[in-house]
Amino acid sequence: MGQKITQIDAFTDTAFGGNPAAVCLLPRPADEGWMQAVAREMNLSETAFLHAENGGYRLRWFTPGGEVDLCGHATVASAHFLWEDGYLDRSEEAVFHTRSGRLSARQDAEWIVVDFPADPITPAEAPPELDGALGAPAVYYAQTGLYVLAELESEASLRSLEPNYERVRALHPLGIIVTARSAEPEFDFVSRFFAPNVGINEDPVTGSAHCSLGPLWGERLGKSEMVAYQASPRGGVVRIELAGERVILSGQAVTVMRGQLLTD
Repeated sequence: MGQKITQIDAFTDTAFGGNPAAVCLLPRPADEGWMQAVAREMNLSETAFLHAENGGYRLRWFTPGGEVDLCGHATVASAHFLWEDGYLDRSEEAVFHTRSGRLSARQDAEWIVVDFPADPITPAEAPPELDGALGAPAVYYAQTGLYVLAELESEASLRSLEPNYERVRALHPLGIIVTARSAEPEFDFVSRFFAPNVGINEDPVTGSAHCSLGPLWGERLGKSEMVAYQASPRGGVVRIELAGERVILSGQAVTVMRGQLLTD
């Protein structure tokens, strides 16, 4: 019997939208090199590996290029998997032990609500290569704890970006968040995320980016609750609630594939 693996689209209520993640529930801790090899084989922006630990689950996230400290969509996908496959009752909280500390998820009707740490923002001078890498000028630039962030003048400018990914590589080892105020009334802001250094030219929907985007736009708009749209080709919706040093993110998820790894 091979190791089961499930592919789940997160931050969407429709199959083949949002951001796909593979979820692999293990009977025990696995070799890091094996997990990285599986992530390369799956070739998704994230593969999540879980095993039971301390009344919850140890959760690790791997891109095709390496392990990361925080991932929103694969956490949403992992919680969805645990509830859908009966490892947790839907009334139970999912608790995850991660490189970013204790995270939790709960179900609220059709939405999965995850509790993440806020990622602080420090305004900075934009590097001279930024405009050439993105193909559009930034009106604001900042460092976050995880990434760098550039605000553009409009949603239209953001949606029309065609970045030079070789130049984007030089901007940050993990990735760059690009954002703008939404032109549509149903959303407060929009974003895109580029991470070629970890094997993801454009990430479809990036939960961890909203740990910075939420506080940024909350201050700009004077809101503690917002709805955001990540304007990648797949697209995805993220609900945000600010809670001091925490950011509460909500998304939906759909299982699209179940399979087995036939080798270890």
